[in-house]
Amino acid sequence: MKTAVFAGSFDPFTFAHQNIVERGLSLFDKVVIAVGVNSSKKGLMPFEDRVEAIATLFDANERVVVTQFSGLTVEFCKEIGAQYLLRGLRNTTDFEFENAIAQNNLLLDPEIETYFLMAQSGLAHISSTIVRDILHHQGDVSALVPKAVLKYITGSSHPG
Repeated sequence: MKTAVFAGSFDPFTFAHQNIVERGLSLFDKVVIAVGVNSSKKGLMPFEDRVEAIATLFDANERVVVTQFSGLTVEFCKEIGAQYLLRGLRNTTDFEFENAIAQNNLLLDPEIETYFLMAQSGLAHISSTIVRDILHHQGDVSALVPKAVLKYITGSSHPG
């Protein structure tokens, strides 16, 4: 089984992230969305809410698994038996940053390969940082974030 890990902070998970996962499913048997836990960072959403919101979004697809992890991504890949990392690229700045990470990951574990997917047209402008900034200024992010995630960040109908 070809398993890919799509790792990130996903604070919050956006339509651009969703698109990478959906397109990744044409390449891999399973995509594990791994929410990285960094206890020294205070984010917009609690880690548990990020996992729950993303899991709700992909609830109908058993080929998508959502979990938390901490530490090195390649070590997490080894723990769960994943052979691939899935990453999205919006622009050349992303490429430079992601390329450096991919090269170092290859040094750490040459058996784990990174696959890059370019952002789909119309989604390259979306980033979690921009979403957080718009939210900070009480702006509308409904065109940037799936409804399943929006419920957790607007507080309008927080499940649970």
